[in-house]
Amino acid sequence: MELRHLVTFKTIVEKDGFKRAADHLGYAQSSVTTHIKELERELGKPLFDRLGKKVVLTQYGHHFLPYAAKIIDLYSQALNTNDEPIGNLIIGISESLTIDRIPPILIEYKRLYPKVSLSLKSIDNYDVTSYLQNGDIDLALILEKDDLSLPELFTENLKREKMVLIRPNDVEDSSTVLYTERSCSYKSVFEHYINYKQMDVKESLDFQSIEAIKQCVRSGLGISLVPYFSVKEELMTNKLSGEEVPPDHPAISTFLAYHKDKWLSPAILKMNELIREHSKGWE
Repeated sequence: MELRHLVTFKTIVEKDGFKRAADHLGYAQSSVTTHIKELERELGKPLFDRLGKKVVLTQYGHHFLPYAAKIIDLYSQALNTNDEPIGNLIIGISESLTIDRIPPILIEYKRLYPKVSLSLKSIDNYDVTSYLQNGDIDLALILEKDDLSLPELFTENLKREKMVLIRPNDVEDSSTVLYTERSCSYKSVFEHYINYKQMDVKESLDFQSIEAIKQCVRSGLGISLVPYFSVKEELMTNKLSGEEVPPDHPAISTFLAYHKDKWLSPAILKMNELIREHSKGWE
């Protein structure tokens, strides 16, 4: 079993197609097709279904993917015998954290370790285990309920976030609530506070972005519950009104996560150190 065939297989999955994988790897598309045919012949099972112009993983392809990722990772470990951070580093991240938390970390990391190629992948919280299991990302920074526990992952609670109920200035109506972060646990924190405040909610709207939430709240569409760091500027400049949630209520936290079986390369270790250092100064 050739390593390049495994790399080709994993890249097809990541890039969602043979042509994109070929372009990324610098191969002719016919070479990519040959790699997969040889790998399928060796395994004795098909890895992809060819459905017209689209290819999708077979059931066996889904089963084989984490093993291919693990073999590639082990090969990288064997080659990386020094302590200098090099290579690729893919970070999965909750969209909300890109507002304030992540940019300073990335800027400092790129300055300190220029030989590492950084990539960010926006992820939904309920996908984090599969992304880490399949090797799609190396580590994750996510916002989750502060009692988070995922058996296959190492999770570190970096910061219990201060939560704020935001509403338009001079508007007391709370009949419409705006939810963000598709994670059910995040929504449950808001619902708990709604019940505590005995709000008369008549309508709810779901959004995927805190930035969209902020704009809609400012325009008078409704109210929302968000982490303080995501609306700090708007509150300080009186663009929004905010009510801090008492600390004894359920909240969300920012977590660092990676797979328990993941080899932590120098690039990952240095990123983890930098994240922990920055988290000490988070408000």
